[in-house]
Amino acid sequence: MRIFRFSQWILGFSIAIFVFVIGLLVLGAFSSSFLHDQFLGTSEEFEFVNRVPSKGSGNPPIFSYYISGTRGDSAKILRLLRAVYHPRNRYLLHLDAGSSSWERTKLALSVKSERVFRAFRNVDVIGQSYAVDQIGSSALSATLHAAAILLKISMDWDWFITLSASDYPIITQDDLLHVFTSLPRDLNFIHYTSNIDWKEYVRINQVAVDPNLYLSDNTPIFYVKEIRDTPDAFKIYTGSPWVILSRPFMEYCVHGWDNLPRKLLMYFANVAFPMESYFHTVLCNSPDFQNTTVNSDLRYSVWDTPSELESQFLTLSSHYEGMVTSGAAFARRFKEGDPILLKVDEDILQWPMGGVDWGKSLCSDQVVNLSSKELCSKWDNIDVIKPGPYVKKLEALMSKLVQDQKLRSREHNSR
Repeated sequence: MRIFRFSQWILGFSIAIFVFVIGLLVLGAFSSSFLHDQFLGTSEEFEFVNRVPSKGSGNPPIFSYYISGTRGDSAKILRLLRAVYHPRNRYLLHLDAGSSSWERTKLALSVKSERVFRAFRNVDVIGQSYAVDQIGSSALSATLHAAAILLKISMDWDWFITLSASDYPIITQDDLLHVFTSLPRDLNFIHYTSNIDWKEYVRINQVAVDPNLYLSDNTPIFYVKEIRDTPDAFKIYTGSPWVILSRPFMEYCVHGWDNLPRKLLMYFANVAFPMESYFHTVLCNSPDFQNTTVNSDLRYSVWDTPSELESQFLTLSSHYEGMVTSGAAFARRFKEGDPILLKVDEDILQWPMGGVDWGKSLCSDQVVNLSSKELCSKWDNIDVIKPGPYVKKLEALMSKLVQDQKLRSREHNSR
């Protein structure tokens, strides 16, 4: 009898434990869902008129951004992403093998925690990190890989824009979208020249080997003793490594319906700084695209590096006025915490540091508390663009550049 009662007690105790565990699991799932909704938010927290950008004549274009960096660049990339963000566009972020897995995870979680990014689902982070040296062909490989991913994600975008963690916009996305709305969607903005001068021997004829193509950690490139002749099957062009290229041209480079992109890719695999020559050479040697080039990368570059004591005053006084009057869309190179970035945020983007510049016309009920990173709870139509006062400089520069492009095309066709 005692054994029977004892067995009943054990059975009852086991059932109680089972029910308790099930209760904990249910409560845990409920709590997890509750915490996720309260602290991370859901895409249903906002009201939308339109989540999908309209395409076609009269509608603004869609930019596809590739933003890259290395160790220590996670915060800079996130700040840059917020500054160039617009729900119409697409964004792909990449930290190379110089960064730690913790830094890459932190970047991905930061993107996921931003409600506007989750709501429009237009920001992606490359999960697999690989070795890159900006001097070698691994940088070109990473850029083509990014273009291939963006083409696979969506075919709706119009231009491919490359940015590094050291770049920053000096106009709003509304301004940039407004100016590009009236442009032919096949134009390619790239600074180039056929005068390779000293680069012919130092970079073109000298054979460079990039170990990052076959090693897992970032490794410096090295040069071999052999010198090769300048090619005569194609003409080499060089220029700025930062580009704004059309989707048809990027499809041509990635999928290549003739042999030119692949042949040049094989050649530039052993050239130093191929990002300064590959796209330029493909464009200018291709009969289908050589008349689509606009000789500008729309960048304002700061070359001098002032000391720590004078940096705040020299950067603001010497470069700010030149930047805002240049008509450029982006400027570089900036260090983290550069005071000029805060001035750009306040004067041009008119958005507090850490916020998201999602367009003048997009947010219809901005919150007064400027310390918040989430300043908008309701969006208007994402197809409506309202440019600001700084757009005039870009319009003037673009008008001149496009006119020069038309003149060059006429001269080339008349030959």
